[in-house]
Amino acid sequence: MLQFIDVSFSYDSSPQVLFDSLNFHLSKGWTGIVAPNGAGKTTILQLAAGILIPDSGTVKSTGTVGYVPQKTDFEPDNISSLFNPEFLDSGIFQMSGMLEIQSDWMERWNTLSHGERKRIQIACAIIQSPDILLVDEPTNHLDINSSSLVIKALEKFRGCGLIVSHDRNLLDQICCRIMFVESLSAEVFSGNYSEAALQKEMILNALRNRQQKAKNEVRRLESELKRRRQEAQRSVGRLSKKNLDKNDSDGRGKINLAKLTGKDAVAGNLAVAFATRVVRAKQELDSIKIKKEYDLAFNLIGEKSQKDLLARIPACRIPLSPEREITLPDFTLFPDDRIGIIGPNGSGKSTFLNYLISHIEIPPNRLIYLPQEISECKAVEILEEFQRLPSKELGEVCSYISCLGSVPERLLNTKMPSPGELRKIQFAIGLTRRPWLIIMDEPTNHLDLHAVELLEKALEKIESAIVLVSHDLKFIEKLTTRRMLFNF
Repeated sequence: MLQFIDVSFSYDSSPQVLFDSLNFHLSKGWTGIVAPNGAGKTTILQLAAGILIPDSGTVKSTGTVGYVPQKTDFEPDNISSLFNPEFLDSGIFQMSGMLEIQSDWMERWNTLSHGERKRIQIACAIIQSPDILLVDEPTNHLDINSSSLVIKALEKFRGCGLIVSHDRNLLDQICCRIMFVESLSAEVFSGNYSEAALQKEMILNALRNRQQKAKNEVRRLESELKRRRQEAQRSVGRLSKKNLDKNDSDGRGKINLAKLTGKDAVAGNLAVAFATRVVRAKQELDSIKIKKEYDLAFNLIGEKSQKDLLARIPACRIPLSPEREITLPDFTLFPDDRIGIIGPNGSGKSTFLNYLISHIEIPPNRLIYLPQEISECKAVEILEEFQRLPSKELGEVCSYISCLGSVPERLLNTKMPSPGELRKIQFAIGLTRRPWLIIMDEPTNHLDLHAVELLEKALEKIESAIVLVSHDLKFIEKLTTRRMLFNF
């Protein structure tokens, strides 16, 4: 059991409150957390794991807690247990087999792909048999086969699980609840992602209909109020003696009688009553809170290089480790190429990108390169560059960040954005230099679902050459015309 009771939290590096009175109660089964980049998904996991302490409120958990972080920089503390030959007949050995972990992976951790490291992380967490398991982006970096292995392993877990993911397939397969995090709070729906998203949309549509009816009622009452005020004004005019002849005693008598009997106040009183109804109708309208939606579709600014060739690599062998290498045929990259690179984890895709970058014959500022992971040192460098930009360039960068679904004002006041937000910043800065070439290594790994869709639509129209590494086949198919398949 995992429970958040009135939990509030903010980072010292940010002036904004991330959560305010966050409440939820989770029991056995997997709950998926879905939210935009920077909304606090990883923070919720770290609060649940005790890594972070809430500013106020209480986090309650029953039993032991296991945590699988998003980054794959460091070996898990219990990695030796996974490779101990004494456990060949145990569940540990079975978990290694289920995730197809090779016996030499501990010795060559530094040469493993991020996807291979992620499988080790997950295995090391599950073999501890925690009562609560917290997992951050488990299918990031994973090829299709590895992703399937991880999903099957997570399905075996029978405790209380909380998982952050932008992988719709995973969220649909293992989750029995979905938590949507937005506007400083969280809302939990039963069912997998598709079912929960449908429920959320139905509730939102009902709220929109209620809001529209309230708007119509405000308009109707305001129109009626205007009519009644005009009527009251005419009534005042009719009861005025200003324009009466001084000898018109009958007219004066009628006006005096109307004032005496109160008939002169009827129209005015009705107008005042309607004004009160208008105020109440507006209060009802204001009470209906719907998050404002923006049209975030946008065009990316890139240029087609005037050079005939961006890179040429003769056929060669590129080493991956002392025992393995990539055999590369002649490779050329032209100004209008859109190349998609696919293949299993560890087959050398990222190694090839680094080799390609070293052979590109264009100015460095005309290249956007988004690596799989950004080191902490590089992250600080990117953020400082963003915050020091001249006002004109900063405005352009902020507009791109907004169009990818993040709030630039918040990023200007934070010391460490989320991995997805860092990529948005790095990409947006690169766009201001009108790139000739965009190279992306697993760009959808850290972006929220909406940002992926927006990026995909925008990259369709850009004039720059594109080289993409991705396990998201729909992303590759939509954006590329040449394919490279890496294999063992």
